[in-house]
Amino acid sequence: MPQENLYFIALIPHDTVAGEVTGFKNDIAQNYNSSKALRSMPHITLKAPFKLAAREHNNLQLWFDGIRPMTESFIVELEDFGSFDNKNNPVIYVKPVMTPSLERLQKQILSSFEHTYPHISIPYTERTFHPHMTIAYRDLTPEQYARAIDVYQHKKYSASFRADKFYLLQHDGSQWNVIAEHVLS
Repeated sequence: MPQENLYFIALIPHDTVAGEVTGFKNDIAQNYNSSKALRSMPHITLKAPFKLAAREHNNLQLWFDGIRPMTESFIVELEDFGSFDNKNNPVIYVKPVMTPSLERLQKQILSSFEHTYPHISIPYTERTFHPHMTIAYRDLTPEQYARAIDVYQHKKYSASFRADKFYLLQHDGSQWNVIAEHVLS
């Protein structure tokens, strides 16, 4: 079987917001025994992780460089916290405010991806875009989720950052790395 690489596309906040969100991840790790979210930098996923044959790496980068979203840079507002109360894999996240610019960017990336890679299916959950910046998932038990969400559903947080770039990331076997960036005009 040919080697495959794992990629995804995301918005990444500037250092101040990234530091604040990492602080929430650290709180979750220390107080609710859930540290998996610390393995990735704070981000808003625009195209969920996908696998592609290693030989397609250069073509993927060419496609990424050629994306022409009809979206100028915009402000992403973050307001408080939310959750996905999945039975086995609950998630807690910082809530981005859905705006037409954010939604349009995600839809344009998905449309371009689907046109170029029709053999890679895009699940319904990705098509119904629900932007989030994860602070706890995977190793968050339902019991710890109940304790954490009891605190985080009342916690207030407000921040913003300019989305002037989006990024292509690749997993190297232990962490995600930015391999390309695309500037929004």
